[in-house]
Amino acid sequence: MANTLEQFKSITTIVADTGDIEAIKRYQPQDATTNPSLILKAAQIPEYKHLIANAIEWAKSQSDDLAQQIEDAGDKLAVNIGLEILKIVPGRISTEVDARLSFDKAGSIEKAHKLIKLYEEAGIDKSRILIKLASTWEGICAAKELEKEGINCNLTLLFCFAQARACAEAGVFLISPFVGRILDWYKKDTGLEYSAEEDPGVISVTNIYNYYKRHGYKTVVMGASFRNTGEIIELAGCDRLTIGPALLEEMANSDTPVVQKLQAASEVVAPGAALSEAEFRWEFNQDPMAVEKLAEGIRNFAIDQGKLEDMLKAELEA
Repeated sequence: MANTLEQFKSITTIVADTGDIEAIKRYQPQDATTNPSLILKAAQIPEYKHLIANAIEWAKSQSDDLAQQIEDAGDKLAVNIGLEILKIVPGRISTEVDARLSFDKAGSIEKAHKLIKLYEEAGIDKSRILIKLASTWEGICAAKELEKEGINCNLTLLFCFAQARACAEAGVFLISPFVGRILDWYKKDTGLEYSAEEDPGVISVTNIYNYYKRHGYKTVVMGASFRNTGEIIELAGCDRLTIGPALLEEMANSDTPVVQKLQAASEVVAPGAALSEAEFRWEFNQDPMAVEKLAEGIRNFAIDQGKLEDMLKAELEA
């Protein structure tokens, strides 16, 4: 009998949520995703030292200004790690825009263009890249413009239905609705434990998936941020799931049967009018979990980006 991971791959596309090359080789996912926290962790892997050295050398060739060099080195390192991952996965790599641009539409678009240019200069077509943006109103609007240019986007830090609906209406290629972080919030708020079937994060992604399929949206639903394999198995049938190495290993060592839970809609109904900015902000504001977790996620990614930049600054000044 196939192990749980092999069974799952026959139903849902597996994406590795890591910057660790060895883990990606081990589990052979279709795609991979990174974020500032994962890039920071990956940058501390000894085998990646040459990628950092290359980023530093490139940044010094671009500018004599230290602040600009730090920014350039960070962007180049993210792309360097992405390039290594693309040697292994047959599909795409998601590379994230600086979280500090989460409320800056123009800045997000400019950064996306820069990242795509760095990939293209390395011989990678934009069709293999997903630009990762926070699911703020500004991030969604930036993604809408980028998609029109043929630059596909992955909208992350997505915690509520309003964010998901706005992303679909913007024509975003893919969303990453979070599961585990939603569960974290509800456990803290209520003091309760939840079974996989009752998991608020699982329910959120299921509702989003069903809404997309019922209304014929092409946006890919990729569940993210898992705390246990029970959450993953409850979302069997979702378009894609991005999973960290520890849970991939647990699934590979398990023989738990996998049953498809999410199904395509039997009938497609045209959606209503798109959300306005005011409607989006009001609906989002009405969900305290989403408000809190989005803000926390942006802050934490910005903190890790800062730590990465401190490391790069030390290298640049060495």
